[in-house]
Amino acid sequence: MKHLGLYYITDRHQLGPRSVETCVAEAIAAGVDWVQIREKDLPARRLLSLAAWSVEHARSERHARVMVNDRVDVALAAAADGVHLGGRSLPPPVVRRLAPAGFVVGVSCHSLAEARAAQAAGADYILLGPIFATPSKLRYGPPLGLEVLHEVSTQVTLPVFALGGITVERAAQCLAHGAAGVAGIRIFQDCESMGELVRELRGRPRG
Repeated sequence: MKHLGLYYITDRHQLGPRSVETCVAEAIAAGVDWVQIREKDLPARRLLSLAAWSVEHARSERHARVMVNDRVDVALAAAADGVHLGGRSLPPPVVRRLAPAGFVVGVSCHSLAEARAAQAAGADYILLGPIFATPSKLRYGPPLGLEVLHEVSTQVTLPVFALGGITVERAAQCLAHGAAGVAGIRIFQDCESMGELVRELRGRPRG
């Protein structure tokens, strides 16, 4: 079976009493492949502290990659694996000039045209969404759907992660339509057990 990449995006405002560090640690221990620190309103010093802590924790587990949303300076200072860029972020070619070799650059896309542009600009992967309806992505209009996911996945050579309204059942559909993996906030943060969620997403029996 094709490996399903799992990409956790943090949002401490949806965590309730738990800390974002607790969720990051649980996600890494459960076996997610990527953790994006997406805390846009944190002061730079606190964001750097969180990113650096996450990097150190991920490296002790030796498998998860840590990305920082938008802030190239913080990603570099924290020795993160890379940066994830949005529509108002620095262009990938500029990031390449600032970053060392091997620095990962991801880009958020909402259409085939944007995905092609991201690939041409030198991105390493794409977060494509929203694939399904989700409250946090209403400003982007109607969900793209699985057919657009399939189209983008077959028209670009980059790994495409499906984002928006992902559930365990929908993750399998995304994989069948060409996604390299699935990304999200609530699917990881709202679950009762990160370990059980990862096992379900990857089709493993419960322990």
